[in-house]
Amino acid sequence: MEQFLQVGVISSTHGIRGEVKVFPTTDDAGRFKRLGSVLLDTGKERRRLEIQSVRFFKQFVIVKFRGIDSINDVEGYRGKSLLVPREDAVELGEDEYYIADLIGMDVLTEEGHFGILKDVLETGANEVYIIDSDRCGEVLVPAIRQCILDVDTKENRMKIRLMEGLL
Repeated sequence: MEQFLQVGVISSTHGIRGEVKVFPTTDDAGRFKRLGSVLLDTGKERRRLEIQSVRFFKQFVIVKFRGIDSINDVEGYRGKSLLVPREDAVELGEDEYYIADLIGMDVLTEEGHFGILKDVLETGANEVYIIDSDRCGEVLVPAIRQCILDVDTKENRMKIRLMEGLL
């Protein structure tokens, strides 16, 4: 289970005073207003950045970090992830899961091992699980009750039912 969860990705700088445009990867972009700090994953290290101000522009969150006052200070952060510790993550409801906990999960059917959950597509209606199947290649399975029978994050496995027409 991941100790840190991604809440956004820095897409570019914004202006010359050290602000960045963040593409939110959380369901609630407004939570940036409630966060005191985030961890910047540089690829080599994780650096704690204190959030000074937050505003919104189209689908982006404009973030200003305390002590970073120049475009030159944030140029290298483009494409880097912003993380929060799991204990600071949004609480989940029943039958809700963090995507980070689903990726890599063993997927089983009534017949046995089917494949590995490779990615999750977020669509308007419901999520779609991309499963790398041993015998069928890449299979897209809608995350609906008729298809997803059980998810066990502790055992890292998911049991599914393949509805007619999915293969």
